[in-house]
Amino acid sequence: MDLRIFTEPQQGATYDEQLRAARTAEAAGFGAFFRSDHYLAMGDRDGSPGPTDAWVTLAGLARETSTIRLGTLVTSATFRRPGPTAIAVAQVDAMSDGRVEFGLGAGWFEDEHTAYGIPFPAVGGRFDLLEDSLAVITGLWGTPVGELFSYDGATVTVTDSPGLPKPVQRDAVSGGPPVIVGGMGKRRTPALAARYAAEFNTAFVALPQAAEQFQRVADACEEAGRASGSMIRSAALTAVVGRDEAQFRSRAAAIGRDPDELRENGLAGAPGEVVERIGQWVDRTGIERVYLQVLDLTDDVVDHLELIAAEVMPQVR
Repeated sequence: MDLRIFTEPQQGATYDEQLRAARTAEAAGFGAFFRSDHYLAMGDRDGSPGPTDAWVTLAGLARETSTIRLGTLVTSATFRRPGPTAIAVAQVDAMSDGRVEFGLGAGWFEDEHTAYGIPFPAVGGRFDLLEDSLAVITGLWGTPVGELFSYDGATVTVTDSPGLPKPVQRDAVSGGPPVIVGGMGKRRTPALAARYAAEFNTAFVALPQAAEQFQRVADACEEAGRASGSMIRSAALTAVVGRDEAQFRSRAAAIGRDPDELRENGLAGAPGEVVERIGQWVDRTGIERVYLQVLDLTDDVVDHLELIAAEVMPQVR
């Protein structure tokens, strides 16, 4: 089991706070440090001091960490044109010496688009853009040096691109860094994952629904002539862990969540409870990775991550 840390900096976190969390995760032995790609806080948070750009942040972390893998869960296709995105991700992959993973989705949060002047097509248009973006980004990465890449899609046209620079990594599916696709769409999402992704992720979904979606993805792989076992399965779940009930409840209060709700829907409580819950997910879905959504990046994050590393990680690896 690969335990990874997943953060939501748009809720209010500076670059330095993210760096502290990433370095703590690296020192503690977590497999990766991921962050969301959003520009507006959600819920009752004001997001102060303001959002940080996901790929600018990851470029900085690439130079200020040395072993931990880095990525987005997930970049929105509506934010970034696929050609420049292929260049940026390849550059960060080189800056990290091949430690980047690239999650890409269709986008869903309309308010952040209107707040920053970003077009927000209807859902069908967003999925067209996602499909074209996956095709272009992986096509640019996979085009041999010295050859040109062209593509004519519903939302994107590329003509005679040299497809440079090349990433350090050369994943067998993407031609570059491993691609992560996720979501609960019943048709297009599994098909896109089967074609382009090394990993399929379900985020904050109830266990029975996640199991159903993983089966759809497995079926899509078989239909595409790909072994279903070649797709890594992962889940993102909110993690709030305490040495005792009082510490757990204090950490739940710090992020404005009800302890009972967290126990039902996340990975919450004492370390033993979290280990048991991860085991249930493995038994029902076959997941190989868990993204632990850690929402509090204040000073307490160091103790929180070190506790999980010491008391949960050894029991699930």
